[in-house]
Amino acid sequence: MKHFEGLKVLAVAVAIVVLGLSIAGCAANKPKPGEVFACVPDGKLEKNIAPEAALEDFSCVFKKWKGSETLHFKVVVRNVSQEPQRYRVNIFMDNGKAVGGLIPRKTKKGLVQPGQTASFVYPVKGMDVPPKAVTLVIRTMAK
Repeated sequence: MKHFEGLKVLAVAVAIVVLGLSIAGCAANKPKPGEVFACVPDGKLEKNIAPEAALEDFSCVFKKWKGSETLHFKVVVRNVSQEPQRYRVNIFMDNGKAVGGLIPRKTKKGLVQPGQTASFVYPVKGMDVPPKAVTLVIRTMAK
């Protein structure tokens, strides 16, 4: 009888250690706030980019936004055409969320000139983990 009690204690101890290691492992996989990381580490990134644009950077970071740590996408686009451009960016995630906007956001200072780069950072409300898959769409705006 004492032999079974000892096995029960040992089984509970092993279960606690395994649970602790799995929680620590999951926490280690999540990027730290302020640390830049690849938005889709497993390569599940689908891109649809206009021929007038070249994607220079697509990275992510967790930082404070409206009171909580939130995922932010950074998009940097280079104008590879011979004309000034304005781009529409859409980012679709596997969980159904989507963000996007215009680069440049406002045109008061002009459009993105040939050979120049422009960027914007898009926060994703309620996202505290990286997405598993992303579709990135960059189109030119009609003149």
